[in-house]
This record gives sequence, C-alpha cells and structure tokens, in this order.
Amino acid sequence: MKIGSWARFLLAVAPLLAGCGDFWQAPTGGSGTGSFSLTNNGPITVTPGATSGNTATITVTPSSSFTGTVTLACALTSSPSNATSPASCSLSSSSLDFTSSSTEAQTATMTATTTASTTAGGYQFTVTGSSSGVSSETTSVCVEVTSGTCSSATGTSGYFFVLNQGTNEIVSMQLSSGQVSGISNGLLVAATPTVEPAAIAVGTPNGNNGNFLYVSTEGGIYLYTIASNGALTVGNSGQPIAPIPYIANSMRVDSTNSWLVFTISGLSQLYALAINSSTGLPTVLGEQPVTLPLPTNATPLQLVISPNDSSSCTNCYVFVAMGNAGTETVLFNPASANPFVGSGNISVLNNQTDRADNTVAVDPQNRLLYVGETGDGSGTQTGGLRAFTFTGTGTSEISGSPYSSQGTGPSSILPSADGNYVYVANQSVSGSTTDNIASYSVSTGSLTYIATVTAGATGPMHLAEDSSGGYLMAVDFAGNPDLQIFTMSAGTLTSVFTGATTTQSAAAGPVAIAALP
Repeated sequence: MKIGSWARFLLAVAPLLAGCGDFWQAPTGGSGTGSFSLTNNGPITVTPGATSGNTATITVTPSSSFTGTVTLACALTSSPSNATSPASCSLSSSSLDFTSSSTEAQTATMTATTTASTTAGGYQFTVTGSSSGVSSETTSVCVEVTSGTCSSATGTSGYFFVLNQGTNEIVSMQLSSGQVSGISNGLLVAATPTVEPAAIAVGTPNGNNGNFLYVSTEGGIYLYTIASNGALTVGNSGQPIAPIPYIANSMRVDSTNSWLVFTISGLSQLYALAINSSTGLPTVLGEQPVTLPLPTNATPLQLVISPNDSSSCTNCYVFVAMGNAGTETVLFNPASANPFVGSGNISVLNNQTDRADNTVAVDPQNRLLYVGETGDGSGTQTGGLRAFTFTGTGTSEISGSPYSSQGTGPSSILPSADGNYVYVANQSVSGSTTDNIASYSVSTGSLTYIATVTAGATGPMHLAEDSSGGYLMAVDFAGNPDLQIFTMSAGTLTSVFTGATTTQSAAAGPVAIAALP
C-alpha cells in the first residue's frame, strides 16, 4: 500500500451488503490464494415453530484460483424490538474445503429455528465465511416469521464515492433493495500509474445534486462529472484543473458552488479556488488560488465549511483542524473576491501539548461546531468530542463539553442531516484491536451519549450519510474488508453491510468517502 507524505499526517490523527436474497459480492484478494464470495437464496418466510421451509442455501464460490478452507458461522444481527423467543440459526456444514482439484462452488444449509412463541417480524442473520490469509466475506438472510421485513431488505441509498489510495481508483456505489453494486469500479484518477489520490469533494451546481466530483492527487486536482446513474467521467480533457505542486489533503465546495477550499499537508496555508457554478471548472483556468496564512505550527488535517453560506451570511466559517495548533475559525464570504474575511483560533483543551485536533464537522442547522481531539496519552478513553456554538463574533464551548468520544483517537465526525444526532469514529480504542463509532443525540445546549458499535480495524475511518438519510457509510484505511454500512434509527446504528471497496487484489486503503446530498 502506498503512503505518501500527506498520509503520514493523516495517520497521525487519527459479501457486499446484507439483505434478503442474493446480492453481488465483490471478491477481495488474499495472500496469493485468490478469494471467494458468499450468496444465499433467501428470504425465508415461516410460521412460528415451523420445522420445514425454514432453510436457506449458502453458496460459497471461489475465484482467482482460490484454495483453502472456508469456515462458516451465522449470527442474528437484527430482530423485532423486544422480541420473545427470537429466531436462531445453525449451519449444516461449518467448514468447506477448496483444493486445486476441487474449485467448483460449494454449499451449506442455514436453518432458522423458531418456537410457537417467537414474535412475528423480520429477523436478519449474517453468515460469515473466513479463511486464513483472505478477508472475511458475508451474506445475510432475512427470515420473515409470519410477516415483516429486515432492516436492509428495502430502501435505496443515493450514490456514494470511495477514494482508494492503495489501488488508485474511485469507486461509485449504490445500495438498493438489499444489494450493493459498483457503478464505476476501478476508475483511475489520472493516466499516470502513481497518482496517490488523497481527497474528494462533491459539488452541486445550480441546485442539481452531485454533478461534480473533485479528486486531489499528487498530479493536481481533477474534475469529474457525475451522471444521473452515478457513473463518473473525467472532465477538462483529463487534465488537472489546479496543477498545484503539492497534494491537497482535505477539500470542500461551499454551498454556493463558488469556491473549492482546500488545505495541503505540511503547508500552513488555507486555499480557495474560484469555480464556475455551471461547469465546475475554475473561473479562470491556471488562476492561482486565494490563500490565507495559518499558524506557523499548524498541521492542516481536515476542513469543513458551515452550511448555507451566502453573500448575506454574517456567521459563515471555514473551520480547519490543525493538530496541536488547535482549530482555526475563518470567517468566510463567498461573494467576495477574497472569501477569507478574518480568522481566530480554538486551542486544544487546556493548551495540553499531547492533545491534537484531528477532525471537524458542522451541524447542518448551523447550530454547532464539532471538534474531535485526541486523548491525553493516559491510555484511557479520553478522546474528546468538543461542541461549540458560533456567531459572527466567535465561538463558545457548550456546557458539558468536551464529551468522551468513547475512544482515544477520533478521526471523523458526522452530524446527521436533520441535526438531531452526531456520530464519532475513533481510529483507536484503548485495549481494542478494532475501531468504533459512538452516537449522541443533540440539542442546542447539550449532547447525550446513546451507544457505541464496533467498526473496522485500527485505521483512520471516514464517515458519510447517504442522501436518503437512512444509511451511514464507514470506510477504514486499515480495514480488510474496509467498508461497512449501518442503518440509522433514532441515533442507533445497526450493521447491515460488511464488504470490500475494490475488486482488485491489492489492499484498497480508502482515504475518503463522499455521498451525493
């Protein structure tokens, strides 16, 4: 996996889907042993206590000359609320052997067991296949007891885009009726073999959803158009729209689609490139971006622009997480030839030198700024989620802040589109080999912790909410598999997807995810 200078700063901070019935599963590579996929012939509909018609066939299909033993396990992953005698599962074969002389698909039988008192409704089971040296794969079976559907059986997400550094690709995906499909898998971000993709940003010109995607690489910033089906086409004749000499590690398009704002790892500057809201191109090709100096000790890691910015906005900001230098608060006026009006700074908690601001986010209702801060090095779960109100005259930390992020290294913060909840991904958790995502309910004056779910390996994680508002997507730089999708219900996350972001054998190393609004 390729890691450049920008990624060293990033790392300092911080199946495909389960569903009822068959679905496409992107194979992932192992240590030269190929891979395999899992599918099933569900859903199953049974009456409580049924002993027939309560099975599904799990098919394991090898690919790329896979050899080895696939160990199968099943587990209940979602059920009706407060279910009595919930359904359980078992497998007729928990181990399938594939040799060089036996490479055909093999099957196992999953049996769903219920009793006469089992609560009616949808029960979702996840079957996991594991093999040494190969990433685990999953498939999910929906068991409908009398009636009901499973959490991932219905609904369609909007398109979302994952940027993979290890495989130099952008992957466009959509979740629909329990299936995840790759729309444009393996699209290189530039013609050269070493492009080192680093960041993406979605632009929505003229009020149309997601017409443009900006991609930062070591060769500059490229523009892609997004078709109505999520497919991507490189623009500007395949040439970078901003051939900057360094890699932009964080980018955002303001809501007026007038500016592409970005930071560059290792440089204490904030940049803004004027863009045409109709074409997505710079207003003048080759024009140098506007710059604003950041504190000399700044390590720019991530930026966010407050929503609904306009020429009449008096409390519009660009917020920049800068590691030990804290968070820069930059007043922003998109109607001006120089949109950077002035700046201030939020220092790390108590100015402690072993704390660093890794990630920032803004409440969609323009009420709260969130800052994710690393812990104090004690080894306990001391990572902080700080929350601030902000006006044109500055910021004010709310009562009770900082809140525990439920880990030691927050790497991504995602406020829900309705502003009622906020989710924090921790890339490190004391005493654990996995990441987690914590959820909180939000009011203007306080946050309330809800729950934490396990997600991914111990790598920087990035989050996005799909346009339907029903799914949270999480990618993990160190994950294998590296993509997980959750349903969101009153702030509670339920995992309905675990899979890979690439069909290539190399480790994907996702460094960014963005969803169409």
